[in-house]
Amino acid sequence: MVRCISVVKNRGTLNPKGLTVERKTGVERKTSQRSALLKAFETAGRPLTPQEALAIARPLASGLGIATVYRNLRTLAGQGVLKPVRLPGESTARYELCGKAHHHHFHCLRCHQVFEVDGCPGNIEPLVPKGFVLEGHEVVLYGQCPECRPPLRRKSEIRNSK
Repeated sequence: MVRCISVVKNRGTLNPKGLTVERKTGVERKTSQRSALLKAFETAGRPLTPQEALAIARPLASGLGIATVYRNLRTLAGQGVLKPVRLPGESTARYELCGKAHHHHFHCLRCHQVFEVDGCPGNIEPLVPKGFVLEGHEVVLYGQCPECRPPLRRKSEIRNSK
């Protein structure tokens, strides 16, 4: 289970200069690269691969490279600021900000982006095999996001094509 902590937002926003992350041992030092990565997650509002995080954060922190991104993602996950999102069939974890309500994910099969799905289908206890103990669950929906799906056809176009 991933332990999440709260992110303290100075002046109510995550910004590259005002972000501090609370830890039990004190306050984590601020770096422009780490702040840029956190801003990338806030801006995207969805789980990001390390490469996606780099693409969004790079304009905010000159010299940011993929090795630094991986190192900071591991650090932030270890501190409980980010949590990994592991999808079936993917070898690299995506990450998202901690502190969100229970939710699931939608994976676009065309662009491969992952989006958050609010809510849960509800009581899944009846699906648990007899004698098993449920400790958690994850639901991943697959399909096409609005940017990738084919345009919707109008009813008049459907009638005329018959």
